[in-house]
Amino acid sequence: MKITLRKVTTTPLDFSIKSDEITFKGYLEYHSGKLILLKANLVGKIDTQCKICGEEFHLPVDEEIEFFISDGIYEDDGNIDLDVVESFNSIADLDELLNSEIELIKSDYHSCENCK
Repeated sequence: MKITLRKVTTTPLDFSIKSDEITFKGYLEYHSGKLILLKANLVGKIDTQCKICGEEFHLPVDEEIEFFISDGIYEDDGNIDLDVVESFNSIADLDELLNSEIELIKSDYHSCENCK
């Protein structure tokens, strides 16, 4: 799902997308300047590998996601406490953002029930 950033206003724009067993649901809202706030929940299961034994297992996920999307290059002024993702084509690709969040979770250290 792709959303044109210029169409995002101060009225929250809801979205919901699903990938395999994960649901990414939340909203986009204009913040200030070139910044759009993304606030969402990531819920479901992710297939990942145990970092101890190497076996694949289903990792339950229930994460709150919150960051800004900048419409163009973001110049840090030190007033923003959240991460900022830059978009160079004025489009928020929510499928790409979902995949990035899944890969970020998978890259963490996780162990299966047998190795805990």
